[in-house]
Amino acid sequence: MAGEWEEVPLGEVITLQRGFDLPSQDRKPGKVPIVSSSGVSDYHSEVGVKGPGVVTGRYGTIGHVFLIKEDYWPLNTTLWVKDFHGNDPQFASYLLRTVDFRSCSDKSSVPGVNRNDLHQIPVLRPPVAEQKAIAAVLGALDDKIELNRRMNATLEAMARALFQSWFVDFDPVRAKLDGRQPAGLNESAAALFPAAFEDSEVGHIPRGWTVEPVGQVVDCVGGGTPTTAEPKYWEGGTHHWTTPKDFSSLQAPFLLDTDRKLTAAGIAKISSGLLPAGTLLLSSRAPVGYLAIAATPVAINQGFIALKPNERASNFFMLSWCQTNMAEIESRATGTTFAEISKHNFRPIPVVLPPERLMAAFSAKVAPLYAQITANLRQSRTLATLRDTLLPKLLSGQLRAKGASTRVV
Repeated sequence: MAGEWEEVPLGEVITLQRGFDLPSQDRKPGKVPIVSSSGVSDYHSEVGVKGPGVVTGRYGTIGHVFLIKEDYWPLNTTLWVKDFHGNDPQFASYLLRTVDFRSCSDKSSVPGVNRNDLHQIPVLRPPVAEQKAIAAVLGALDDKIELNRRMNATLEAMARALFQSWFVDFDPVRAKLDGRQPAGLNESAAALFPAAFEDSEVGHIPRGWTVEPVGQVVDCVGGGTPTTAEPKYWEGGTHHWTTPKDFSSLQAPFLLDTDRKLTAAGIAKISSGLLPAGTLLLSSRAPVGYLAIAATPVAINQGFIALKPNERASNFFMLSWCQTNMAEIESRATGTTFAEISKHNFRPIPVVLPPERLMAAFSAKVAPLYAQITANLRQSRTLATLRDTLLPKLLSGQLRAKGASTRVV
């Protein structure tokens, strides 16, 4: 390693400062991101700190590091970099990711860190030119991950907008009723929609459509947790088993992987067994409302209602239906300690159901959008793994940025 690299206390690279109080009642609508210990959580009209900046959790959620490229407001649960001492801000954000925050934690029930202790942690400081080269390599990977995230948000919005137009606002039906050609539909697609409405228990619906309880449209099943005291259910498991915790960090409604796996013996202890890929999963408690389509066969714990798609109601249709009707779903939840919606309370919720040919046409139209979302998610996982592999090697000097950039390209 070149002699220009120095081992210094973190405080010689960056100076951390506690964030500012900003109660909800004092926040004013604006575009300035409010950064908490878990990331951007709200927006405000006033600037607390000029960007670019680096923020990490001080209290509650610790160890997460955020590079904020614009002006921002760091909350009092965070530490923000007040002074970079001439070092590259993006490099500093990656350097902080290598710091052992747990060594500075007070280990209380709600963990916190002391900035003075963090300042004393020894780190390696390369020359600024090398800092920028390291940041460029890792930043290129993060930029692509962020681009995929934004692309997925757009694709999902397109699918939801189509569902809203066809199955909530009934735009093609209203157009035909007015004697207009439905926007964006060719003649064969437009023919799938009627030109009139009829009364139903939920109000006017397109003629020929039906209103049925969701429990009669799709099979709704629950899950379970095999005892963790029995190693044969868990050790060496290869079958995906999920809890709502797996859904808390999802950036798109697809489950690619799970934190824990079960053996075949463990799967046999769950009444719903191994659900097929394509099953829609709705968290029924802690909290109510997480949604994702399983991209791989998966078993579920008792915190879910699984909806098995069929020709009458595809998983894409049911995903958008659940998203659109989430307020109704949540209103049927009960419980004192925490809200939970049971299958008994979920199954009667009415679904306005189109004919099968129209259902198939909708699924065919949105399937490429969701396929691209899934492909982007898989690519982002690969990129994140590469970034996390390169990070300690680049920041220790074991791998130089020039060689790493060649490998990334």
